[in-house]
Amino acid sequence: MTRVDGREERGQVTVMTIGFMVFIGLLAVVVINSSAAFLERQRLDNLADGAALAAADGLSRDTFYREGTVTLDDGQARELVGDYVSGSGIRITEVRTDGDVVHVRLERSIGLALRPPGWDQRTTIVSEATAQLRTGD
Repeated sequence: MTRVDGREERGQVTVMTIGFMVFIGLLAVVVINSSAAFLERQRLDNLADGAALAAADGLSRDTFYREGTVTLDDGQARELVGDYVSGSGIRITEVRTDGDVVHVRLERSIGLALRPPGWDQRTTIVSEATAQLRTGD
């Protein structure tokens, strides 16, 4: 046992090793959960983009071909987005039209791969997309 300035150094390395192991463990949890959330966010982004495009493409087709005008309807947009997203466990929190633009906001709760004590078991991923209906003028 060594003494430095009248203090014993016994056990110092053990405390430091335990601290590093806890840090490495928490870092692994954060990296794994962040990666899973990032991948799920990409999937949700793709689904939101597709839903917005489907709504913009499917809206007012009949009116456009009959009258040559573009009209976007919130109710019809919600229905088209609902058809596109159905059965995927995703909440449609917002569908609105603004002129010739459709805005879509989706949410999905995902479970964390690793959950340390004190952390929530689930987290919510949110994605927004916008699509504009163009008539080719």
